[in-house]
Amino acid sequence: MQIDWKKSIFITADVLIFAYLLVALTAFNTPDERNKGVCSQVKINISDGVVEGFLDVNGVKEILKRHHAYPLAKPLSNINTRNIEETLEGSPFVDGAECYKTQNGHVVINIKQRMPLMRIMADNGEDYYIDNKGGIMSASKYTTNLIIATGNISRKYASKTLTMLGNKIMADKFWQNQVVQVNVLNDGTVELVPRVGNHIIYLGTPERIDTKLGRVEKFYRYGLSKAGWNKYSVINVEFDNQIICKKSSNLN
Repeated sequence: MQIDWKKSIFITADVLIFAYLLVALTAFNTPDERNKGVCSQVKINISDGVVEGFLDVNGVKEILKRHHAYPLAKPLSNINTRNIEETLEGSPFVDGAECYKTQNGHVVINIKQRMPLMRIMADNGEDYYIDNKGGIMSASKYTTNLIIATGNISRKYASKTLTMLGNKIMADKFWQNQVVQVNVLNDGTVELVPRVGNHIIYLGTPERIDTKLGRVEKFYRYGLSKAGWNKYSVINVEFDNQIICKKSSNLN
């Protein structure tokens, strides 16, 4: 008996193709394993979580629960990750959110929070925070260890000028620890209230901030450290290449 090998090869190929299509269709119609069961754990990660901001894990949970979007114990197939992201991004304290499901039934939420830079308590009665990008944040929550800005401050001035000044102060460890208050005078000039010493640092116009602060820091190290921190009531660095000091009236 002679075997028709060519015909056998075609039959074998047809069988293999049929088997492949059967497996593919079965896999296509089988629910994704990630969508089986319920969410067994929610992992919430907040960037800069060690820095004092307005958000913590419990606060994030409350936001989601308030909008009926907290996914714990819900069927994975019913969890809308994009809805969770949009819900969190609707908070004034959230800069961005990412949410996804894992193969082991967990939901992971990564949040980038807006970092408060300065509290504004303006003469016009407005009370709010600005973040490090110049965004306005509600004062509905309170946080300590922030510079307070007072005086003649509009929102435009706060978003642009005070954000610039605040970022420069916070970028320098020395000034971050030394400045507790910024006061804006009616003519738009600026003075700083330090943590140590009974004096005011008058910057004048908010320009060349790095240069002005650098001069004051040198004066602190080589002048006040010897003369005494309370010898002067005003340290004026408004003009280039000079420091003008007013002696404190409390000294004899």
